[in-house]
Amino acid sequence: MPIPTVEKQLKVIKRGTVEIVPMDELVEKLKKSYQNQKPLRIKLGCDPTRPDLHLGHSVILRKMRQFQDLGHHTILIIGDFTAMIGDPSGANKTRPALSRQEVVENGKSYFEQASKILDPDKTEIVYNSEWLSPMSFEDVIRLASHYTVARMIERDDFTKRYQNNDTISLHEFLYPLAQGQDSVHLKSDIELGGIDQKFNLLVGRHLQKEFDQSPQVCLMTPLLIGTDGNQKMSKSYDNYIGIDETPEDMYGKTLSIPDNLIYPYFELVTDVDEEALRLLKEKATSDPRNTKHELAWTITNMYHGVEKADQARSHFEKTVVKKDVPDDIPEFAIVSGEHHRILDIMKSVNFVASNGEGRRLVTQGGVTLNGEKITDPQHEFALDSGKEVILKVGKRKFGRLIAK
Repeated sequence: MPIPTVEKQLKVIKRGTVEIVPMDELVEKLKKSYQNQKPLRIKLGCDPTRPDLHLGHSVILRKMRQFQDLGHHTILIIGDFTAMIGDPSGANKTRPALSRQEVVENGKSYFEQASKILDPDKTEIVYNSEWLSPMSFEDVIRLASHYTVARMIERDDFTKRYQNNDTISLHEFLYPLAQGQDSVHLKSDIELGGIDQKFNLLVGRHLQKEFDQSPQVCLMTPLLIGTDGNQKMSKSYDNYIGIDETPEDMYGKTLSIPDNLIYPYFELVTDVDEEALRLLKEKATSDPRNTKHELAWTITNMYHGVEKADQARSHFEKTVVKKDVPDDIPEFAIVSGEHHRILDIMKSVNFVASNGEGRRLVTQGGVTLNGEKITDPQHEFALDSGKEVILKVGKRKFGRLIAK
């Protein structure tokens, strides 16, 4: 496909972008690319520290997809080497280093999930261990000589930890250098990242200059606030919406966001065009309830299709609004006559990932048996053979427990 005009590209590129460094160089790169009809090299690095992607990850992946649609060459770096160091961005202590086995396991499903957003046929996949692992100690020393300790300690994360007398390990200084080496190796024209990656992206730009390359432009997107409305979306904060969530969970979790996040979610994680966005900004204030349902349906449709999105809305209205029990809930057999602890049952049917999560849901009033709220995490119950009880965990998980 022909590369569009600079004006058309900038309209797409600027949407949902919080900072571009430097803007004038981006314009120049786009001009040359358009004049020569030669694609730019767009780089995005992802460390597979966790196996699951959520809508927070989708923000930057969607920006990369936009560059694909504009006709540029996109390179997705699976940071199998850098993940073993641990990115210090946003950390108030040294991150635990991952083993190669952990990184490999986490990375297996990464591209499969990312392909729900990216065009796999237009995505070059590389692993940075390919060029970082063969580097000798001499190579590392030479690389480190191109950056000063003073510049490194200017990094906000390091400054705070240094002032608080918190530990900073030397290997953490190597992370931004390793990420910068990715840019040198790949000769990237533009590197994408969240705003928390600004320091790392600028190191890459600096190193390219040091190695007589045309420095990359750094394009940064905002961090998506999670469903709690306070912190960035993260599995660690349990405020995430996974892109592999069931349609019902995706729909329901989206409805749980605060009203002030309706417009940012539309802007950052959907394909709604500029004209519709302007109207939605007004609707989000005047009619937040229905606008939030529109957002939930839009997101669910993006990942599951129209039919599943419609079903998810019907499921929500039936189970939450009308407080009915769905017709198609799963059935689970339990041993008759025995006492069963509620936490053990929730974990055995995979309604919670851990006893800690189950305990939190119980104490917060989010668990019922036949409509009766359970408030004691140590609660036990028993059923005679043939009897059944409806277990509800949270707002969307139902199960029919049948004693056998």
